[in-house]
Amino acid sequence: MKTVLKWLGILLVVLVVIGLLAGAGLFFTTNSDINKTYDVAVAPITLPTDAASIEEGARIATIRGCNGCHTPDFGGGTFLNDPMLGVIETANITPGEGSAVSGYTVEDWDRAVRRGINPEGKSLMIMPSYEFAGLSDEQFGQLIAYMQTVPAVDREHPDPKVGLLGRVLLATGQLPLLPAALVDQTAKAPASVAPTASVEYGAYLSTACIGCHKPDFSGGPSPDAAPGDPPAANLTPAGPLSKWTMEEFKTVLRTGVSPEGRTLDPEVMPWMMTQHFTDTEIEALWLYLQSIPPVVPKS
Repeated sequence: MKTVLKWLGILLVVLVVIGLLAGAGLFFTTNSDINKTYDVAVAPITLPTDAASIEEGARIATIRGCNGCHTPDFGGGTFLNDPMLGVIETANITPGEGSAVSGYTVEDWDRAVRRGINPEGKSLMIMPSYEFAGLSDEQFGQLIAYMQTVPAVDREHPDPKVGLLGRVLLATGQLPLLPAALVDQTAKAPASVAPTASVEYGAYLSTACIGCHKPDFSGGPSPDAAPGDPPAANLTPAGPLSKWTMEEFKTVLRTGVSPEGRTLDPEVMPWMMTQHFTDTEIEALWLYLQSIPPVVPKS
């Protein structure tokens, strides 16, 4: 009996040591990723000053979800508050106290929005720059021209903290925490993209959907979803859109009401954002989603 207890004790010690070493390795690896620096040069862009461009910038901020994540007044707020995943707040991107963009040049905005990199060269956290990387110079300029007109909001935010589960998901590529690592830093965005009812323009617009619906548009649960949250819909021809018409698709994006008569939760499907798409944008997005391969998510 003593021998058995002795070996059980040794096994327990070995397991504890292995666990400590694994934890230390995980912390070292993820800290290395978090503190990695990027040296990326961006071409200067002249911001427009006319009222029409600034108004369009406000619309882009809406349809691209800037005033969703950063809150309607752009002062930022809680994005993730889970001890295991982490505690992360979106930045205050107004000129007020606690601003994360104080002193930003246009090039700093560019690195942050389209590259996911802060002025110190490190990756931002959570900012979905992989959705903005292909944003044209024209629309990027309109967006930033608008952002420089928003009223100041005084709101301080604590530094982000990544929990144990968050580090595990980061290390295994299941949590898009560090956008700079997910952006092709060598790619060049187009100068402008013509707004036409075409598959090509739909592909350009569709990057705003990949954060929830995944790059292959197959949908499914999000790593930061709350218990009970419904999964994002499968937007490929294997999903419910195969039974919809374009007009029904437009109704969903404009009103949040599905062809089955179900009102979608705007916290899950942000139709309050997509209702500002133009008819041309909705048609282009519809054409693109009809053109992609069907994907059946693995169960």
